[in-house]
Amino acid sequence: MQIETQGRVDPLVDGIHDRWEGQGLPGEPWAFMAICSISRLHQFVKKALDIELKKVDLSRTGYFLLTTLALTTNGCARLSSLGRILMMHPTSVKLTVDQLEAAGLVTRTRHPRDRRATLVQITEAGFERAGEVNKALEAPGGALAALAGMHEDLFTALQPARLAIGDHEL
Repeated sequence: MQIETQGRVDPLVDGIHDRWEGQGLPGEPWAFMAICSISRLHQFVKKALDIELKKVDLSRTGYFLLTTLALTTNGCARLSSLGRILMMHPTSVKLTVDQLEAAGLVTRTRHPRDRRATLVQITEAGFERAGEVNKALEAPGGALAALAGMHEDLFTALQPARLAIGDHEL
């Protein structure tokens, strides 16, 4: 079985599906192929994202944190909420906030009603930096140019699987 896309043979189909039964592996190859496909795509997207982030001196975690803050109603969130939303350990969130604060991209303050909580607020510079990366990720000449408008289709295709496996909370 050869599946060609844009004139290229898919290495997962050519390398795995066609050999699965011949090697005597039990079951169907689709679960393994789906996991490999997602993992390979993840690696390529991470590499492309890192190329764009390096241009603006930002880490992946910093980008996710800034964009998450930019999406909140007032550009502000508790440290603990950021950890839950980003699925990160509290220490990693704190270290990332330390770096972003040192760069002037966020500020940190005490919660006005809960003295145990710390609020993180995106600055104008942080908002602009996140926006710069977002524009670069969809630019025709950017590192993700090969996706040429597939961003929404990709999200829509992966969403049912992501939700089915348990991604329900923010």
